[in-house]
Amino acid sequence: MSNAFALLGLPRIAALDAEALQQAWLAASRSAHPDQPGGDASHAAEINNAYETLQAPEKRIKHLLDLHAVPWRAIPIDEAMMSLFGQLGPALQNVTTFLKRKQTATSALAKALLAPDEMRLREQLEALGTTLDTERTTLLADLPAFDSRLSAGDTTALADLQILQARLAYFGKWQAQVREALLSLM
Repeated sequence: MSNAFALLGLPRIAALDAEALQQAWLAASRSAHPDQPGGDASHAAEINNAYETLQAPEKRIKHLLDLHAVPWRAIPIDEAMMSLFGQLGPALQNVTTFLKRKQTATSALAKALLAPDEMRLREQLEALGTTLDTERTTLLADLPAFDSRLSAGDTTALADLQILQARLAYFGKWQAQVREALLSLM
């Protein structure tokens, strides 16, 4: 496994500045681009993969944990997340049911009668999306504290970071499901 942080000349931290990441990627990709003298297509691909890995916080943290050789373990969902999941599952199922009803509606009147249900589903999904965004933003705000703990040699920081990474991965997946459901209602 290559070190994406080293490939882009960045410190091994969880809280990377997006602008610094992009600047490092641009500089590295310019020199490695196959059209440049001394450029190499395989090295350019590695640099692009490193950027992709470090750009998404959950991937970046997973990579950081891999570099620290933290073994994978199942992370249980806490009660607050279970509550969100309990709202998400039925909402997504309601969208599926609604879309089946909408497909079978052939007349303009039948379609118009479905409009209030569609609006209610949209509002529910948008509210869930906002909640997920807020929770994810809160988790991302904790990243600098994890970096401080790691640099101070806190032995529990990696285990806690693993939990945070799992939570970010769940939120990312759920956000994608909400976006997809909203798009399906268009």
